Parts: sequence; C-alpha cells; structure tokens
Amino acid sequence: MTPVLEVRAVTKRFPGVRALDAVDMAVLPGEVHALVGENGAGKSTLIKVLTGVYRADEGEVHYRGEPVSFARPLDAQRAGISTIYQEVNLIPLMSVARNLFLGREPRTRFGLLDIGRMNRDAGETLGRYGIDVDVTRPLRSTSLGTQQMVALARAVAIDAKVLVMDEPTSSLEPREVRTLFDVVRRLREQGLAVVYVSHRLDELYELCQRVTVLRDGRVVHTGPLEGLARLALVSHMLGRDISQVRREGLTGFTGDHALADGETPVLRVEGLTKRHQLHDVSFDVRAGEVTGLGGLLGSGRSETAKAIVGALPLDEGTVTVNGRRLRRLSPAAAIRAGIALLPEDRKAEGIIPDLSVRENIVLAAMPRLARAGIVTRAKQDAIVETFMTRLRIKAAGPEQRVAELSGGNQQKVLLARWLCLHPKVLLLDEPTRGIDVGAKAEVQKLVDELAAQGLAVVLISSDLEELVEGADRVVVLRSGAVAGELVGDEVTEDAILATLVAP
Repeated sequence: MTPVLEVRAVTKRFPGVRALDAVDMAVLPGEVHALVGENGAGKSTLIKVLTGVYRADEGEVHYRGEPVSFARPLDAQRAGISTIYQEVNLIPLMSVARNLFLGREPRTRFGLLDIGRMNRDAGETLGRYGIDVDVTRPLRSTSLGTQQMVALARAVAIDAKVLVMDEPTSSLEPREVRTLFDVVRRLREQGLAVVYVSHRLDELYELCQRVTVLRDGRVVHTGPLEGLARLALVSHMLGRDISQVRREGLTGFTGDHALADGETPVLRVEGLTKRHQLHDVSFDVRAGEVTGLGGLLGSGRSETAKAIVGALPLDEGTVTVNGRRLRRLSPAAAIRAGIALLPEDRKAEGIIPDLSVRENIVLAAMPRLARAGIVTRAKQDAIVETFMTRLRIKAAGPEQRVAELSGGNQQKVLLARWLCLHPKVLLLDEPTRGIDVGAKAEVQKLVDELAAQGLAVVLISSDLEELVEGADRVVVLRSGAVAGELVGDEVTEDAILATLVAP
C-alpha cells in the first residue's frame, strides 16, 4: 500500500542542536500510527516539519506520492493535513458553531453570514461525534472534552487525508476519552491516516497499529505494535536494556519516605470553602510525607491547591504552616511562608515563554538575591547552573528561550524556579502531565528525594498508578469535598475508585 504521508531522511538543525537526524517514517491510509519518544526526542519538531511550521534542512516530505514543502501551516491544512494540539487553539469567546466553521462560514445568497444554517449544521456535525451541546454557547463554557471534539470535527471537516493528534487526551475524563477513541476508529475505517502522539501506553496499544520511536532526533524503532511488549517499547524510548527497565519499573517512585517524628504537621488546611467549588476541605501534611489528592476532573483538586496559595479567594478556611496560621491568604504570603505551587497548566500559568531558561528559573528568587535592588549575574548563573545540572534540564544553554524546550524540560525549569527558594511545602498539580516516561520517572524520583530531605509534598494526579506508588496518604475529593482518606496499605487503585463512587 502506498503511504499517504512519508518522511525520507529528514534532518532539522537549530543552533547547537540537531533536532532531527535523517528521520524516516511512513503513514498508510486507514492507519493510526503512534509517534513516541522522550521529551526532546524530536516529536514536536517532526510534526512542525510535516505541517509547514519548519522547513527541513535535508531530506523530503512526500504527501500522496508527491514531494511537498509547505511554506506555512495553512498550506498544509489546505492540502489535507490537519493538526490537533494538546492545548486546544480555538477562540474561547466565540460560540461552538463559529469555532467549528471559522474561516468557512455558510453565507446567504446576499453574502451575509447564515447563522441559522451554521448552527444547524454544527449541531448535526457534533451529533455524529456523539456530542450533545448548545452550539450557540461560548466555547470556553464547555468542557475540555467538548472543546477537543470541536477541534477534531473542525480538522476533519476540511476534507483531511491526514490527522495529526498531539496528546489529545491529556485533559480529558475517561468518558470523553472513549468518545474520542470511537471517533478516531470511525475515521480510520473511512481511510483517514492518523499520526497519534501520546505518552500513555494504554492508549497506544488500544488505538494504534504501528509505531515509530524517536530518541535524540533519530528513529530507533519502527514497526507493528502488536507483539511488541510494553517493556520493549519503553526500552526503545529510554535507550535502556529491558532488564534495567524491569528492575527499575515504569515510575521513579520508591514509596519509601521517612516521616519526621512529632505531632505538628508542616501544612494544615482546615475548612477550605468556596461557594460552588470547595466544601470544608481539611487535611494535614507532615515533613517527609507525600500526600496525594485524587479525584475526577472537576472534583476540586486544582482549586484546593490554588486556595492554599491564595490564588483562589475563600469564603472560609485557614492555612497553617509549621504551626503558624497565615492571617492573609495571598500568593505573596504563601511564598513567604514557604509554600510553592507547580500549576497544572505550565504554559498558561507557569513558564514565561519569551524569557530564557535562566530568567524563568531565577524569577521567583530575585527579591531574595537582590542587594540594594541589584542582582548580580554571577548569583543568577550559580543558581541556574546548579539546578540545570541537578534536574538534568536539556537545553542548548541557559539563554535559550524556554518556549523552545520540550514539555518535560519546561516542567523541570518550573521545578527549579521553586526549589531555589528552599520551600517547606511543595504543591505539585499534575507534575507529569504530557511528559514522556523518561522525564516522568525523573520528576517522580525527584519527588522522592525532596520528601527524603524533609519537604512536605502534596501530589495532585489523575494517574492512579502515580498516586498509589508515590503517595503515603491519599485524600480523595468528590464534588469539591473530601470523600475519604486512605493511608499506607489502604492506598490501592481499587480503594481509590471505590471511594470515588461511594454514595
């Protein structure tokens, strides 16, 4: 069968970095082809070459049997190559229907926008994807799952022959994931080719037929997924022997935390209440302890973390650090008290993309480093060098724009920003979301190390395996309230699920 999309010996260089090195990949019609690798392996660069964001320095891209070189993403889209990114890049203030038909709105015979027809067609289109939503509502008022399906429907509606999906399920609930998978299977049956990028192995084995593995910009494996053991796939991604992967496991957690003696917790939150969001949330975290916050999307996990650091104004509730109550809850007061938050959305709430790695790391530490209002470059360089080495941040150098780094390395930069303040409490909201198994294991191992050093850690995760292996206790939230608390041997996936659904 002739590939609908083929990459032949594609090489892409950036200053000091060879992002792609003679990469070959072929995607067939009616196939879901997995593209995997660690963060920094070259996946995003390859997608950008395919879709006209970058031009290859060497090699060729063939589409439907002909060599192509797209000057911009719009050219690739018009040719039939559509991309759905991890962060939905539509217009949140516009209606669902307007987003679905953006740039190709139906017109009346007088050239005016036919709103009635657009809304009807939008409803019918989304109905075919199993989405029942008021298409006149602003897109931002709908769930992330609905937004992702709108992006998918829009991408397919332009008569796409190839659909590139970059971490499409990272923010979706299980029900929404099932709907997305059903749609992808239908598209595959219709002959569409799908390039599927994900760090979730379960998804790959359920949905994809073949896989291409990148490591350090090179293809290290390509072939059918059926018959390829998961350990073998991880081994290809990490460049480690299967025996080593089996010995060290797929997470970096040891689960062995030495809790500090004494009754006084480092962090105590009591009665956190915010109308329609949180209801009397209370728990403690001791030094050297990792306390997990579990729950479904919308359960109040992120709201709890934001309330603790003063980013979500409360109606009631108190936060106490080392026995001292924070009289006024604000981000500045929380930082002064030794509380640091790594937010769930690192791009919108964490990194400052146009600043360098160095500037992003030292940002929070600047007031402490200043003498008479001046911060010397030597002090900055010393901190940056320490944490780039400690966290193994992969970058061309400290002056590289942080937006150019992979997701895993951006996450490490954010960790470095807060660790250089030597916090007492670290709140980690989905710290391994959207990063590969290698970077994930490094972050998880770092969490263990920080707890061993006496830090009180709150780990928020939608990954049950991560909570079970990484947390000493798990506080389960449901509808903004504490549904239960599991300790020690009680922390199992079955127990968490049972707490989530208990009446």
